[in-house]
Amino acid sequence: MLVIEGLAKQYPTGDRALKGVSLTVPKGQIMALIGPSGAGKSTLIRCVNRLVEPTAGRVTLDGQPITGLSRRGLRQARRKMGMIFQEFALVERLTVMENVLSGRLGYVGFWRSWFRRFPEADVAAAFALLDRVGLAGFEDKRADALSGGQRQRVGIARALLQHPSLLLVDEPTASLDPKTSRQIMRLLQELCRERGLAAIINIHDVALAQMFAERIVGLRSGEIVYDGPPDDVSADILTRIYGEEDWSQTIRLPDEDGEPEMPHADAGAVNRERLAGLT
Repeated sequence: MLVIEGLAKQYPTGDRALKGVSLTVPKGQIMALIGPSGAGKSTLIRCVNRLVEPTAGRVTLDGQPITGLSRRGLRQARRKMGMIFQEFALVERLTVMENVLSGRLGYVGFWRSWFRRFPEADVAAAFALLDRVGLAGFEDKRADALSGGQRQRVGIARALLQHPSLLLVDEPTASLDPKTSRQIMRLLQELCRERGLAAIINIHDVALAQMFAERIVGLRSGEIVYDGPPDDVSADILTRIYGEEDWSQTIRLPDEDGEPEMPHADAGAVNRERLAGLT
């Protein structure tokens, strides 16, 4: 379980990115973090694993305080937090397998990692993960030869090789086409359910957040303005989060049977998906 209490971040410029945010994310829950650019979403994720140092507040993961840990203690705590980046953060000249195995750097000594001498169990787990994310047979390809969706799958496999209890996912679909975006979000959802992982996913696409998350938290100016189920996200809620706009074509709508469907504005993307499946 992740517990965030009164988390605040103020930069030297005086800008306050977070203003006393408090959240609890239980084991196995997928939480989508939405809000306008500059709302503090990425800062929140990075304060959890202290890539950004919070100004105030407390973060606890599975009973262990993260804030206040020494550098050595933080390295060990980060083993339990898998980070998936918007820009993939792969080493382009390395192979897919080498990038995935870098998820074990927190466990393997410097010289073993330098000479790429990973334990057989780690290599076997990496092969299994590549198969699970749909990249079986790609282990020897260089990262710079992959598509955006394939790179994101490598990033997911790398994060999972840490055997984390929490995934921190920063805009995983920002540079992907609509079909690949859905595939990546579906994969994240399935993996979290299979492994009982909690996840915080920073995402701009409200409809995707509604489709694949169990809970949505809306940030505005560093404060929580909505925290609830996806189906309760209405035009009024989106106005509270983002500001005045016609949101009728943005939120997910129920069909006649009560099942969710994508908003009308995404009809073109749906058609493109169908056409792609015929080529």
